[in-house]
Amino acid sequence: MIETPYLLFLGDAPDPLAAKVAQGIKDWRPDNCVGQFRMDGCKADMKLPDMTLAEAKEAGAKTLVIGVANRGGKISAAWKEVLLEALDLGYDLAAGLHTLLRNERDLAEKARETGRALHDVRIPEVEYPIANGEKRRGKRVLAVGTDCSVGKMYTALALDRDMKAAGMKSSFRATGQTGILITGEGVPLDAVVADFMAGSIEWLTPDNDDDHWDVIEGQGSLFHVSYSGVTLALVHGGQPDALILCHEPTRTHMRGLPGYALPSLEALRDTALELARVANPNCQVIGIAVNTAGLDDSEAEAYLHQVQDRMGLPAVDPYRHGTQPLVEALQKL
Repeated sequence: MIETPYLLFLGDAPDPLAAKVAQGIKDWRPDNCVGQFRMDGCKADMKLPDMTLAEAKEAGAKTLVIGVANRGGKISAAWKEVLLEALDLGYDLAAGLHTLLRNERDLAEKARETGRALHDVRIPEVEYPIANGEKRRGKRVLAVGTDCSVGKMYTALALDRDMKAAGMKSSFRATGQTGILITGEGVPLDAVVADFMAGSIEWLTPDNDDDHWDVIEGQGSLFHVSYSGVTLALVHGGQPDALILCHEPTRTHMRGLPGYALPSLEALRDTALELARVANPNCQVIGIAVNTAGLDDSEAEAYLHQVQDRMGLPAVDPYRHGTQPLVEALQKL
């Protein structure tokens, strides 16, 4: 188990979105966060107290969590100095990077010397099956996005919260490092060998009560040439009964791909639904989740009304306004 509370390490994150792991933990598990550690040049801010390693340790922090999701998931030389010092001060380390803490010789040696733990949450711990496509009992809803990092995890967490509040049977199913750090379990999908990705989602969402919903955390985008594979594994392995379209309206291009424009919500709807119906012919698109963080209140309201009228589906910002219209749509299925 990863010991709490955490000190969130933001490193030298070049923009707020690069620290999305820290943001997710802070937004959904604020009681687990003592403060944040930022290096010179860091452009992210969780609005938590800025602390040195020693100050946070004195305040009770037990684990330094790397809250940055950089391209390629690498540990820089500049980070190493901080991580080594943290181990000397008695911290455990936790990360969801592709570069594993345990594979960094200096960190592994220091952890052995100090008796501290290295938690790599992006390591599959199960021998997942190859997907068989057999229909499972229970119901499943999946968030799919026009791009990466548009709010698919926030949509799923907010939906699970609101479904439970409405008396529905619901389970949030984490499929990425942030979701796993928030909930303590799940499948690190982008670290699963390709042949077993869809099977891992079948394993994650097994037979359940007929009225139980698995709320599956989305990943990537079918339209993102770097990460479309993980999305398709969720679509086919999850066999969703319902899809929620996720979008961030201020984007000028796909995340990390300046030469690629975002698809329209109509294109996402038509493409995702056709692919989902390969595994579940009864799948439906039931609503739209819009990340309006870049809009003020009046702009957000106007945009949501415009999208709802255009698409003929309920459109909400799940984090800003809640998911009640989406919950009501699911209750009808």
